[in-house]
Amino acid sequence: MQPEPSGGARAGTATGPQSGPMSIGAVLRALRAEFPELTVVGIRFLEAEGLVEPARSPSGGRRFREADVERLGRVLRLQRDHCLSLRAIKERLGAPGEAAPPPVVPVAAPRRAESEAPVPGSGEAPAASAVRTGRRELLGSAGVREEELAEWEEYGLLGPAGDGTYRLVDVAVAGLVARLGRHGVEARHLRPVKAAADRQLALAEQRVAPLRRHPDQRTRSGAQSTADELADLSVRLYGAFMASGAHPDRTRCD
Repeated sequence: MQPEPSGGARAGTATGPQSGPMSIGAVLRALRAEFPELTVVGIRFLEAEGLVEPARSPSGGRRFREADVERLGRVLRLQRDHCLSLRAIKERLGAPGEAAPPPVVPVAAPRRAESEAPVPGSGEAPAASAVRTGRRELLGSAGVREEELAEWEEYGLLGPAGDGTYRLVDVAVAGLVARLGRHGVEARHLRPVKAAADRQLALAEQRVAPLRRHPDQRTRSGAQSTADELADLSVRLYGAFMASGAHPDRTRCD
């Protein structure tokens, strides 16, 4: 295993020279060729964990610089290729904007199955694995107990893939459910929230399904971006509804 590179662009992770800061959607498009399972929620989770600090526009929108995008790529590669925990990645890279500490010995990646290995001399690059984490890492990142995670899985709030690994977004879900639990919100209370999210995602997929079947290649390629935008708008609308209900306009002085 070669040491993780210290910088520079890699194939499939850049859209070309950037004339200025990038939105979170542009960052997702730039990184998704190498990390197909990356989502806007995953990027926000890494930001919440202190692994990247994008600038903010006057309106509050995220503005990622080229260095932020390169750092995100390094974070995702360290997790995918070296199986490092987020804490270990933070120790290796240092805080955003700081010089990285001296490198440590890379952790060997899991052995590939013989049937999955590229044919020697074929020039075929190893397929990029999904950005996932183990059950123990999820428990540690979210600060929850095994029995809590088992209950959340029983209620369908999250769950592992067939190989027992979890996506970054599952770590984010576990952390949020844990924080709500400290206020007395139980898994059974959140089941309708998960069901509503599933229905909204189904609606978004219904809207983009014709685009995925379109004869024009560019239209088909843009289907996923449209689905991502619909999902992001739905999240923002839900937040607006919550803010509207929690802080209604007062019609009289207290």
